[in-house]
Amino acid sequence: MIVYGVALLSVCLILGMLAGESLGALLGVNANVGGVGIAMLFLVFASNSQSFKALTQDSAATGIKFWSAMYIPIVVAMAARQNVAAAVDGGLLALLAGVAAVLVSFALVPVLSRLGKEPAALERERSG
Repeated sequence: MIVYGVALLSVCLILGMLAGESLGALLGVNANVGGVGIAMLFLVFASNSQSFKALTQDSAATGIKFWSAMYIPIVVAMAARQNVAAAVDGGLLALLAGVAAVLVSFALVPVLSRLGKEPAALERERSG
C-alpha cells in the first residue's frame, strides 16, 4: 500500500529535518544544514534495511518503491530552484558560472558515455 511509503517518507523527513537543524545549531549557523539530504539518506537506508523487510514485501513494497523513486527528483528540483534563485540574487557572474557549468556538463556527456563502453563496442561503432 502506498500509505506505508508515505509514512516511511514522513518519518525520514522529520528525522532528517531534526538532524539538519541540530547540525546547523552545532555549527553556529541559523539554518537547516542538509536536512533534506539527510532525510533522503535515511529513506534510502530504511528502504534497503533488513529491519523494514516486512514493509518492503507484497503490496506495501509498491508504495515504498514509489516514494523512494519520487523523493530523489523532488530533492534535486528543490535544490536546483534554490541554486537558481541564489544565482540570480548573486549577480551576473554567478549566473554565468552556472550556465558555464551546465554547458560543460552537456559537452562531457559523449565522453562519459564512451568511458562506459567495452572496447569491442567502440570498434563496432567506428567501423559502423
